[in-house]
Amino acid sequence: MNSRFSLAVHILSLLAQQPEDRLTSEFLAMSIGTNAVVIRRLMAYLRKADLVTSKGAAGGGWMLARPAAKISLAMVRVALEEEVALRMHKNRPHPDCSVGQGLNDALGLVYGHVDTVIDEALGQMSVADVLADALTKVRVPEKTKRT
Repeated sequence: MNSRFSLAVHILSLLAQQPEDRLTSEFLAMSIGTNAVVIRRLMAYLRKADLVTSKGAAGGGWMLARPAAKISLAMVRVALEEEVALRMHKNRPHPDCSVGQGLNDALGLVYGHVDTVIDEALGQMSVADVLADALTKVRVPEKTKRT
């Protein structure tokens, strides 16, 4: 998985935090620290998967299409059309290399297992879970003491 996944989860968590409000791409981009174009590209994937909905014009913006507790992180991964978590190198081993002859098949089994474990774990976590955990990590700055 790449950084698009973490950006998408961040977006969905922001939307989940304000479920009654429509948030603009510009607001989301500012909050996340990226460009609104990046947000809109990700939103196209999330909308296609029916995870978000939008309204244009005045009062427009993005909202979750379903409750955050009903959006698993596995659904996000699928929505982004994420490929496998681990990839095989593209080099072709020398035909006389005894390790190289079977390494792709051997690692293919390992990588397949890892992907299955990742998908199972992501399927057990929702956007609501991530938001709740993130909010427990918020640090409130101490008030400046006057001397």
